[in-house]
Amino acid sequence: MGARMSALLRAAPQFRRMVAADLDAVMAIENVVYPHPWTRGNFSDSLKEGYHCWALELGGELIGYSVVAIAAGEAHLLNLSIATAWQRHGYGRKLLEFVIGLARDFRAGNMYLEVRPSNEAGRCLYAGAKFREIGRRRGYYPDQGKPEDAVVMELELA
Repeated sequence: MGARMSALLRAAPQFRRMVAADLDAVMAIENVVYPHPWTRGNFSDSLKEGYHCWALELGGELIGYSVVAIAAGEAHLLNLSIATAWQRHGYGRKLLEFVIGLARDFRAGNMYLEVRPSNEAGRCLYAGAKFREIGRRRGYYPDQGKPEDAVVMELELA
């Protein structure tokens, strides 16, 4: 591990609202971590619609982000991503805990999400936070060969 990464690991992560100026950094992460990434327009639209878009910074570097829609007493986690170099250091868990707290602050009773069955790390992260599988959406994720289902998960917040 390089000296820069070692120093950053000792820094405290900071959460702040995502802004349009973050989209280059967001897209750089998104295009690496997903086989079918969101578009810049997806993020731009989320910001314009007033979704809860948050950036996770470490030592001034954007290393992760999340997008959550909260309405009608429910929260829907639409995207939660950590840059590849920073995965498996607990930052995904910290970001997830942050957005769960945010949903509670906005009085959401439940939080929902979809995750690929093949995303074992994501499924473990969510299960570790007490999300439970409540269903499947057939053919939800695009794929070049055969679309992949989505595992629908729920966390009761109340």
